[in-house]
Amino acid sequence: MTNQMNNGHIRIRDWEEYKRLVSEKKPRSITFIIEQNGLSPNKELSTLRIIMLHDKRYFMFFDFPKGDKLRETGIPLHKDKNGVLNLDEDEVKAILKKQFEKDSVEVFSFWTT
Repeated sequence: MTNQMNNGHIRIRDWEEYKRLVSEKKPRSITFIIEQNGLSPNKELSTLRIIMLHDKRYFMFFDFPKGDKLRETGIPLHKDKNGVLNLDEDEVKAILKKQFEKDSVEVFSFWTT
């Protein structure tokens, strides 16, 4: 399932569809961003945005917390000393690398590239 966004950005709403598109489009790399939402009343602050550039368009997938992991990718959340759930950047990178290993896709964090 896809949803066209402004300026050539395409939001992919299904994780399986996003993985299929990565295999089909064969980008050299994808980039992820861990976003913090300080307004969440449930202390679920971390969301994940995964971005693939192909043919002058950005294909974006967003994943949101559900319990102690992300809803679609299943990436675990960890509590900090204040009990706030967060994603570990190194763990996210390792999980995504493994997920796209067969497609030879490099994985980069937006904040550390």
